[in-house]
Amino acid sequence: MTWTEAQSYCRKHYTDLASVRNAAENQKVDDVIPAGAAWIGLFRDSWKWSDGSFSSFRYWAPGQPDNYGGKEGCVSADLGGDGKWWDSPCDNKRPFICYIPLTTKQVIKVRLVREDSSLDLNDPAVMEQMLKEVQQRLEDQGVKGDVKLSWRKQADGKVFHKEEEEETKKKKRTRRKRDEF
Repeated sequence: MTWTEAQSYCRKHYTDLASVRNAAENQKVDDVIPAGAAWIGLFRDSWKWSDGSFSSFRYWAPGQPDNYGGKEGCVSADLGGDGKWWDSPCDNKRPFICYIPLTTKQVIKVRLVREDSSLDLNDPAVMEQMLKEVQQRLEDQGVKGDVKLSWRKQADGKVFHKEEEEETKKKKRTRRKRDEF
């Protein structure tokens, strides 16, 4: 699958594409697929992990990332070889590795109805404030323990999208399918 297709598959059936936080985890990924390149969850947005986790561990091949042709925004690992990472065009089709964390992770979808249409919900300060409010509400309802909240960015780098945009896209796809028959 392409990187985006692999990410969607992993998010639907597991948790996300594999994040690699250290050499031991990189070896585990290397052990799963015997040879060839496979997608992992790193992508070019200041080289962030798809699942939103943080790690400074990198295992780039020499000269990588090079963003050859300005179109290499996703990362594949050279499995069965040295396990080093290469930036690659996201539309290449490759095997991929999903993961399920040992801790419980719950993903919820949020629909926000807002009165103030000038508010940019994708503004980092606005998103941070919303997370603080959700955290406080969870605490007020008695949720205890180590709870980490984060927003999940979509492939376009945004967290929030207007519903009307999504509805318009669905209608266009439906019309296209009808026209094909």
